[in-house]
Amino acid sequence: MIERKRELRTLARLLQRHRIVGIVGARQVGKTTLARSLVAERGGPSTFFDLENPADVARLGDPMLALKGLTGLVIIDEVQRYPDLFPVLRVLADRPAAPARFLVLGSASPGLLRQSSETLAGRIVYHELGGFSLDELGGEHATRLWLRGGLPRAYLARSLAESHEWRQGFVQTFLERDIPQLGITIRSATLRRFWTMLAHYHGQVWNASEFGRSFGVADTTVRNYLDMLTSALVIRQLLPWSENISKRQVKAPKVYIADTGLLHTLLNVRTLTDLEAHPKVGASWEGFVLSALIRQLGARSEECFFWATHGGAELDLLAVRGRHRLGFEIKRTASPRLTPSMRVALADLRLKRLDVIHLGDHTFAISKAVRAVALSRLLEDIQPLP
Repeated sequence: MIERKRELRTLARLLQRHRIVGIVGARQVGKTTLARSLVAERGGPSTFFDLENPADVARLGDPMLALKGLTGLVIIDEVQRYPDLFPVLRVLADRPAAPARFLVLGSASPGLLRQSSETLAGRIVYHELGGFSLDELGGEHATRLWLRGGLPRAYLARSLAESHEWRQGFVQTFLERDIPQLGITIRSATLRRFWTMLAHYHGQVWNASEFGRSFGVADTTVRNYLDMLTSALVIRQLLPWSENISKRQVKAPKVYIADTGLLHTLLNVRTLTDLEAHPKVGASWEGFVLSALIRQLGARSEECFFWATHGGAELDLLAVRGRHRLGFEIKRTASPRLTPSMRVALADLRLKRLDVIHLGDHTFAISKAVRAVALSRLLEDIQPLP
């Protein structure tokens, strides 16, 4: 079993400061396992409700009666199935000397987030949980993590064939069972075709008109599809950064399949040999490194951007926090070089530093403000945002 110590520390801190904490994440990222690990580490009284278990649902038939006498940590799993709990949690959280902290687990459906924000405004804080990450596994496992993805059962499968088989089942179950449970009524076949098409556009700038023509629907409809999959945490949208300069800049987001294992399943890529021969290998590697970078920086989604001009200058990742601006380029090469595009990004974006993440073995300076950072050294050489 892989211990998720960083996630446990984060949850412990959040529960010290807030009476209600939510863990949101795609299905099978390990929300329940993490919650049980927290109980074991924390000690003290705890109560667990699984709202997929009919017995637990029956226990919550009168939620105020069931919850008000509990002390310690109360965990409610699959909370999106029972949104009527939120008004009860609000009352319990507002008690002067609250004897309990509440940890709610669920998928980040638009309805769940909207209703909880309306009912529990100022009382709940959410923590987004992804699959296994490079900092949890170590750089020596980067290739396996890239190929299989970070969903625990896919990563830990006994064989590559078993991992691929599990991911195929995940895609089918997610579309046929989980999406309808999130209140999304689009036919699973339509959404699978859209998700597969997105896989072929992984790492590219979103073009609603092109997708709309392919599906024979309006631009707003495909944009709605994209936003729904983003809300379900299986798609990452990297927003564009716009600077007050004379150049024309790209204004549409870049889209990525959030987990590279799912990307490879949607592309029907089964082995590392298949992946290295696939035309999307560079984009796949970019998405993998991008996720590792964002996590290592400790950056929130609203602090991460890409930048591109219609003249060809671009930057794969711009991390902005306060006055600090850090730029990152991702190059699947062992010998990165300073490019005209990097010089433009440094000047136009007024970057403090630009790092080029590469496949070589060493970290070294390319110029005064540009550094080449080996992926194997990412955890040691990239510091979190201040």
